Amino acid sequence: MLDQQTLDRLWDFDNPGLSEARFRAATADPGFDADERAELATQLGRSIGLQGRFEEADELLDSIDGDEPTVAVRVLLERGRVLNFSGHAAMAVPLFEQAAELADHLDEEFLAVDALHMLAVADAAHTETWTRSALEYASTAHDATTRRWMAALHNKLGRTLHDAGRCAEAMVEFQLAEQWAERAGTPRQQELAREAIDSC
Repeated sequence: MLDQQTLDRLWDFDNPGLSEARFRAATADPGFDADERAELATQLGRSIGLQGRFEEADELLDSIDGDEPTVAVRVLLERGRVLNFSGHAAMAVPLFEQAAELADHLDEEFLAVDALHMLAVADAAHTETWTRSALEYASTAHDATTRRWMAALHNKLGRTLHDAGRCAEAMVEFQLAEQWAERAGTPRQQELAREAIDSC
């Protein structure tokens, strides 16, 4: 299966149309095997969904052979994202729960944290609980790419607490986000963490 860095190089979340073109090319590349092309197709579906073409994304995800377990996790994740972003968050929650459970069973740390993170997005009544679960999981991850989630998750928890008027607790989370961003994150994460601290 593909490592996360390979997928990250194809993604430009600020330009899902460009990402779509890259994933279309990758899914046709004979250098990838059938399971890898299926995994790439899940990300093609995600890029299409991010452009608001939800029905098309759904049809593509329906067509993917999910017999390989990691591909199955990604199909669950992307089906959930399509539902969530098309206004059906409650329907997305059980898909993210299944994705988190299966990813944990497979020791797919990055995908388990991604699923927990999406539960925090979709299950608004339990955002803090899901975010803390994701933080706990990511903090013990063996994979450096998975630990990179720590900056984003601390930032998310900080925003949740800030919105609830719990500003002192939020500041702690924003400071932790900055520390993790400097240790394991991206320049953009470092910038977002500093902005959050200033705002708080």
